[in-house]
Amino acid sequence: MILRSLSAIVLLIGGLTTPTPTPAAKPTCDYYVSTSGSDQGDGGSRRPWKSVEQARDRLRAKKGHQNCDIVVNVKAGDYVVDKTITFTEADSGENGHKITYRSADGPGKARLLGAKPLTGWQKYNDTIYKTKVDRSFYTLFEDGKRATTARYPNRTSDDLWSPYLFSVTPEAEYQAVHNWLFFDPKDVPKEWDADFDKNSQMVVWSGGSWSWFTDTVPLGGADFRKNFFTLNNDARFTLVNSRSGSRYFLQNTLRFLDQPGEYYFDFANSEVYYWPKSSIDKVMAPTVKTIVSLAGSSPEHRVQNLAFDGLALQYSDFVDWYRYGWNGPGDSGYEHKYPIYDRQIEMPRNRFGMITVTNSRDIDLTRLHLSDSGYTGVFLLFANERVKVSDGLLDNIGGDGIKVEGGYPGEGDISGHHTITNNYIYHVGELVPGDAAGIELMSTGNNTVSNIVVKHSARYGISLEVRPEIKNEDNYARGNRFSYIRLEETGLDSGDMGAFYTYGVHNVEPHPIDNYVSQMVIGDVINDPAGQMPDSGTRGVHMDAGGCGFAISNVEVGKVSDDKYQAYKCNEVTNANWVDGFDTSKMEYDKIGVTGAFPYPIPS
Repeated sequence: MILRSLSAIVLLIGGLTTPTPTPAAKPTCDYYVSTSGSDQGDGGSRRPWKSVEQARDRLRAKKGHQNCDIVVNVKAGDYVVDKTITFTEADSGENGHKITYRSADGPGKARLLGAKPLTGWQKYNDTIYKTKVDRSFYTLFEDGKRATTARYPNRTSDDLWSPYLFSVTPEAEYQAVHNWLFFDPKDVPKEWDADFDKNSQMVVWSGGSWSWFTDTVPLGGADFRKNFFTLNNDARFTLVNSRSGSRYFLQNTLRFLDQPGEYYFDFANSEVYYWPKSSIDKVMAPTVKTIVSLAGSSPEHRVQNLAFDGLALQYSDFVDWYRYGWNGPGDSGYEHKYPIYDRQIEMPRNRFGMITVTNSRDIDLTRLHLSDSGYTGVFLLFANERVKVSDGLLDNIGGDGIKVEGGYPGEGDISGHHTITNNYIYHVGELVPGDAAGIELMSTGNNTVSNIVVKHSARYGISLEVRPEIKNEDNYARGNRFSYIRLEETGLDSGDMGAFYTYGVHNVEPHPIDNYVSQMVIGDVINDPAGQMPDSGTRGVHMDAGGCGFAISNVEVGKVSDDKYQAYKCNEVTNANWVDGFDTSKMEYDKIGVTGAFPYPIPS
């Protein structure tokens, strides 16, 4: 440990090494973590700790009355995370000081890996290997790239989700069900009946022509006489509506494993089969769903004054089945002022990210590189105040890039004043294309979102949502400012959407202006034609189910398949290219997107 101060010559933390004072305007205490560290380390540069967890535990036990900013310098290397690293209020910075965990050798050099190699591979046939495993997982990686669960029909591209099959109209009494999908017998060969795989799953845009949400559901069986699959869990919507069947594909059956980069998990026998693209020795399987958790024990006891700078977090897991929200008002089993919000919020089992933050205040997540997540990258859940997410690269994200979920409307404004700035978010919704967004804000206000690039999303670029039933006084999605933003390649696999999207914000007159959008460029918003998307078209800006009280200025939208802008007449719009008189000289193109201070190479 090194203490930098004009006069400090005493131990900061009893039991740790004696500090060496050096001049500084503000005292700072340095500790070190290294892959060559040990249990016997004291955290000094010569005897570093071996892990972030060890640093956390030593500081928790020893920090006492903190009188300097503590910096934990994590040296370059790979640190495998077998169990979520959790920080509580006991790990907070105290007395106005911060505790920072930083990549000592530059951004992205210290890597926390939520996966470890699979070993023990044996040849199953000429191209496929198999191995026994000691745990279940729901995504897989080879050489830093996500593998594909063996599926039918095969995808046309690693970058897209198509093609799909379509459910068909069953007998009338079965049209309203959520757990039976009737298939066209031309799509599902009868020979599958003899050995239908009980590990099979379905990914489906339930709701027919409503391409809004995707469900990932294990299958309980298949009836090849009446031509339907049984889903083990109810889908979000019924599988057929008046205009269309639901798009779906089947996955996780050995017979579908027919090309490199695909895997099959036999859960019953704890065996994984894989056809490698390059080397079977480069296959990584997740160990955790969340790598870092910041969780105070309650809104009254928050984790605070913590910072994480320059760390890379790679690999995390998905879930065995996924559906967005409860299907009906009040289905959560808890009483709420607006039971309908049960349909708008993630179920508890899905409230996680590669970094999950709850009951926090004054947290900095800076210069991070998050990649290959099973679900959301950064998830701010419920009571959080003044969280900063800046200068980060998020790529190959299973769900949303950054998600802020406030509290239930009308029950306390507990989330806000966050800063999300100078982030590049690339390839989101990899495993959950339905409702995916680069940044999603739910029931939260007074946030600043600026200098953002979101590129390649099945659905949204950025969304701000509540519910249309929420009264203005219970709507917390106010005071948000969005500026200097570029949204590219959005709406790739869905419809009835906007690259910039709002839902149910300010539906009661007089619609006061209290959200602001300025200096935004939205590229072409065009569906993947192979996706056969049956919903209404794509839009640049879509203010859905109200979407009122916005001042929108200096916005340019590329090609769309519907309207560049769709909203009620309840917003102020100036200098946008869907109205006459658009003046490009007012666009600050050179300031839109990430700035020159962005610390990582731009993905290509």
